[in-house]
Amino acid sequence: MEEFHKVRRLPPYVFEQVNRLKASARSRGADIIDLGMGNPDLPTPKAIVDKLCEVVRDPRTHRYSSSRGIPGLRRAQANYYGRRFGVKLDPDTQVVATLGSKEGFANMAQAITAPGDVILCPNPTYPIHAFGFIMSGGVIRSLQVEPDDGFIPALERGIRHSIPKPLALILNYPSNPTAQVASLDFYKEVVAFAKKNDIIILSDLAYSEIYFDGNPPPSVLQVPGAIDVAVEFTSMSKTFSMPGWRMGFAVGNQRLISALTRVKSYLDYGAFTPIQVAAAHALNGDGADIAEVRDIYHKRRDVMVDAFSRAGWIVPAPAASMFAWAPIPEPFKHLRSLEFSKLLIEHADVAVAPGVGFGEHGDDHVRIALVENEHRIRQAARNIKRFLASSAKQPNNVVPLAAHR
Repeated sequence: MEEFHKVRRLPPYVFEQVNRLKASARSRGADIIDLGMGNPDLPTPKAIVDKLCEVVRDPRTHRYSSSRGIPGLRRAQANYYGRRFGVKLDPDTQVVATLGSKEGFANMAQAITAPGDVILCPNPTYPIHAFGFIMSGGVIRSLQVEPDDGFIPALERGIRHSIPKPLALILNYPSNPTAQVASLDFYKEVVAFAKKNDIIILSDLAYSEIYFDGNPPPSVLQVPGAIDVAVEFTSMSKTFSMPGWRMGFAVGNQRLISALTRVKSYLDYGAFTPIQVAAAHALNGDGADIAEVRDIYHKRRDVMVDAFSRAGWIVPAPAASMFAWAPIPEPFKHLRSLEFSKLLIEHADVAVAPGVGFGEHGDDHVRIALVENEHRIRQAARNIKRFLASSAKQPNNVVPLAAHR
C-alpha cells in the first residue's frame, strides 16, 4: 500500500541505522560506549525528586492538569527569565509549559504553518527544527551559515529567492549539533532584520546553561523589541538532568504563545501535576544544581578533547552544549558520516551520531555527546586509538565493515 502523505515526506531516520548496529553489537556481548544520543546520564537532583514524591502522595494531583502549565510553574519560568536574562514576561500571556522543547517546537509549527509556507532553517540543525514544519506542510530553505558576518547576507538571499516570502526563521544557539554560540550583537542584527521583513523568529535555547567559557549565552529576547517577533523554547532536560520528565517552555510574543496554547489545548492535558510542581521547585532554586551539572560537562569536555587528541583525532573544544562537533578524520572523509559511525561501532565499540542526520551539510562531521563519565570517555579514546592504528595498515586506510574484530 502507498505510504501516507506525511510519512512519505519524512526520509528514513538515519540514527535508526546506527541504533540497530549498536543493538546488534551489544547482543554479541560488545561493551558499546554510547556517545551518540544526547541522553543525559546524570541523576535528577535529590531535592527535585523529593518534591515530586511529596506532591505525588496527594491524590488531588492525580487528575488532569492544565495544558499550558499550572500558574506556579509559569510564574517560576517567568522569574527565571527575569533573573537569568533580565527579561520581563507575563506568566499568563507570554509563557506556556510544553512536554519538552521538542513538542513545543512541533506544535508551534502546527499552529502557525499553512501549506507551502517557507521556513528559513540552519543546516545542519536538530531534526525537529526542519521536520516539525515539513510535517505541517511547510517548505524548508536551508541556511548553511554560522552566526557571523555572513548570516544577514544569507537571510537576504533567502528572502530574495523564496516565493512566498518566508514565514519564520529558526535559531538554535548554543547549537545542536555544532555547539556554536551566538552573541547579543548577533541577535540584535537578526531581530532588526526580522522586523524589517515581517518574519517570525523561533529560537531554541535548550543549552543556555551548559557553557564553559564564563560567558553565559544570551537570549534573543534580551534585544529590545524582540518580543514583538520572537518566541523562545527552553528545556529542563539538560539544565536539571530531567530528560525523562519531559518539561520545557515556550516564551515570548503573546500572539504566537496564544496560538501554541490553543493548539495544545486540543492535543494534551499537560504534564503530570507533580512533575510541574517539582519543575517549579527546581526553577525557584538557588542555581547550585545548574552549576554542578555545568561543571561535570566542563570536565568531561576537557577529558574528551585531550584524550581524543592523544588518540589521533583532533576534536575542537565546544564553548557550550553537551556536544562536540567533530570533523571526520582525514583517512575516512570519503566514507561520509554514516559509514564512519558504523565503523566506530564495529571496530572501536564507540557510538557517535552521524552528522548527516542533522542535514546534508553535516555529512563531514559526527556529533559526540558527553553522556558518559570521564573513565568511559578515556576508554572510548583508547578504543579509537587502536582502531585508527589498525586502519592505517589496511589498503586505502579503511577497515572493511564486514571484517570481524
